[in-house]
Amino acid sequence: MPTVRLPALAVVFCTALIAACSGSDAVSEAGSRPNTFPEGSNSLDDFDSGTTGDSNNASGLAANEIRVTVEVPAPVAPDGELTRRNLRIVEPDRLQVYESDASLREGVSVDVDIRRDDSGRRVITFNDGLPIGPNVIIKAYVGNTILRSLATDEDRDVKINPFSEYLVNNGLGGYTSTEFDQVMACVENDANSLCLNKYVWSTLNDQIHDFEIDVPDGFSVSQAVSSLAARPDFAGYVTNMADYALIDALSAGAITASAIDFNTVLLGIELGQSFREPSLNGPGQWGVRIAQEEVLQDQNGVAHVYPGLTLTNFEVFNIRVTSLASDVPYDRETLMQTSGNDFYKRGTDTWDLNGHTTAPGAATLQDSLRLVTGRALYQSISGRDSSEIIGWTRNPFYLDAYLGGGGETPTEVLSGYFSAGKAIELNESGGKLTRQGILEDHYLSVFEVNLAQTQDFALSNLVDKDYNVVRLNLLFSGGGAITPMVIEADVGTWSVTDTGDPDGLAVAELLAYQGLERNGSDATVTTTGATRTATGRALSLRPSRLTSGEQQTGRLNLSAGAGYTGTLIGASSPDGSLLAFNLDNVLDVTGPEDLGDGVLIAAQQASAPAPAEGRYRMQGFSLGLDTNSNRLTHFSDATLTLDSPTTATLQLAALEVEHTVLPQFVSKPADASQTLTLNYIDNGNGQIQLTGNSLELTGFVTDDQEKMFFRLVDNGASEKVIGLVMATKLP
Repeated sequence: MPTVRLPALAVVFCTALIAACSGSDAVSEAGSRPNTFPEGSNSLDDFDSGTTGDSNNASGLAANEIRVTVEVPAPVAPDGELTRRNLRIVEPDRLQVYESDASLREGVSVDVDIRRDDSGRRVITFNDGLPIGPNVIIKAYVGNTILRSLATDEDRDVKINPFSEYLVNNGLGGYTSTEFDQVMACVENDANSLCLNKYVWSTLNDQIHDFEIDVPDGFSVSQAVSSLAARPDFAGYVTNMADYALIDALSAGAITASAIDFNTVLLGIELGQSFREPSLNGPGQWGVRIAQEEVLQDQNGVAHVYPGLTLTNFEVFNIRVTSLASDVPYDRETLMQTSGNDFYKRGTDTWDLNGHTTAPGAATLQDSLRLVTGRALYQSISGRDSSEIIGWTRNPFYLDAYLGGGGETPTEVLSGYFSAGKAIELNESGGKLTRQGILEDHYLSVFEVNLAQTQDFALSNLVDKDYNVVRLNLLFSGGGAITPMVIEADVGTWSVTDTGDPDGLAVAELLAYQGLERNGSDATVTTTGATRTATGRALSLRPSRLTSGEQQTGRLNLSAGAGYTGTLIGASSPDGSLLAFNLDNVLDVTGPEDLGDGVLIAAQQASAPAPAEGRYRMQGFSLGLDTNSNRLTHFSDATLTLDSPTTATLQLAALEVEHTVLPQFVSKPADASQTLTLNYIDNGNGQIQLTGNSLELTGFVTDDQEKMFFRLVDNGASEKVIGLVMATKLP
């Protein structure tokens, strides 16, 4: 198999991609944030909010060169330079570059020159151009230890360590010979403008080094690689990306519009462990994150950052790609639970407004229905000018999103994904931020709804429409509260009318209530069957203040209603058929029914019967409470198959994180899988229900029959479970 090289011109790809992702004001206002990419030789000593976790050490390289850093576990080189993930930077005894295939055999040598730069790193010059496929391997020798890496890398800063060794073994080595030939046929094909996935490998080899997973003390290379295999979030990411590279040209495409901007509604549910307050001895910690607007002010004036996503169509080397970038400021609240069942709430007085921002990159439109890609998230820093500077890291995730409206002018991007991360104490010295101790491990399930912006959006798009509704919200209370944690998930209906009220359109709401509570003695209480009616609710426009002036882009306000304080901030799809809102500290001033933070989804009621068949990707989360445990379940690759008008099959594929209250312990993510046969009921107007054993999924299907939203309840065991999931059409 011939080695495939990338022309020198190709090094502009990432730069061009970042420029192409700027989008309109909803995302580009974020440019007021610091966003530099300094030279960094050791990311332990150079934490920066404008980068992902991996350092970028490519300065001074020629277009056909890469820089190589070798990192080993401590037992291999105890005196090596400490870097992140409990690895040591060392100078290799020797580097070897050769061609390989799925058998991982050592093939012919590659024409390279190798030199040592001033830092002691090796620089490899590829005389025939940089590799872009997975068929070129770099092997590093450190004493008796051998580690390998793919030679292709998005930022040309190649790390050779247990993470890259895992990718060689399980990414490239996970292919059959036929699959390898298929991948290389795409890489070698210059004529087929739809063979987008030749760039998967440079992205994958770069992003595996953004994972914040520490190699345990005392582990050898083989033990470190095995520990990565035991992390299903990491291993699943590699598997999904390797499968992504197999998407055939007939199924692959890109959006045709030059750029489309979306308003974002996001709910993040997290479970982790806090070490920030030593006197509490590492309690477990629930967290909730909601999308929020941000106002930035500097010498140039005021800029507004609105939660947003931009998809851009742009060409490089005659290949049209869809470029994706997003910026979602968010508020955060957390609730710690100690082994003695003391509860401590930490809200916006503790946690600064933060940012959930994806690094720009290419994505593939699969069968004009799914948007797939691997994405890294930028680090962020809070408390920069305070006595406690915190660095926030996030692991990459595989995006498998539903793209409503097709590939020409998409109207919706709906997704759920999982990202682990850390909060790290930072020390500032000489303008640089150095990592210190770990303050938190957090595991995050994200439920994200992106609705296309439209110019001059009008409330008339919503008048006289009836909607099906699902809502999930969390309320945390500390300081000896009787019920420190309340989770609610409601389903029901809205009717929207124009009564001439200057405050907006009237919303008549009827919801069926399901609740789950943790009381102060660590017992769980469930409530069900009650209905709620809200009065005084009103829908109104929420303008976006952009550099071009004030515009109506589809953003909305929903007043909380009579007896409540707070506002729900959200958005509408261009035709008003799908609405989404974040609940932000909605409080009941007349009684005990505070709603706290959460998300509400409303879809116009369907006129046709529910679908009798079809396959759907199920994404979302559930929260489980038991006497001595808390559990977060993220539904990643679950598949719902409608077998008939009355039966369905649910193949559950999920990640689980469990907090055991006594002793105080939070597990690493673990795989969970199960196949369930469900009863499928069409209740009319798009309202549907799936039941089996003790599992109940109650919700609705949209009029186009491509999207479903459900409240999830399972009270059949001592652990009581409540959650929110979406099911979106598969090809």
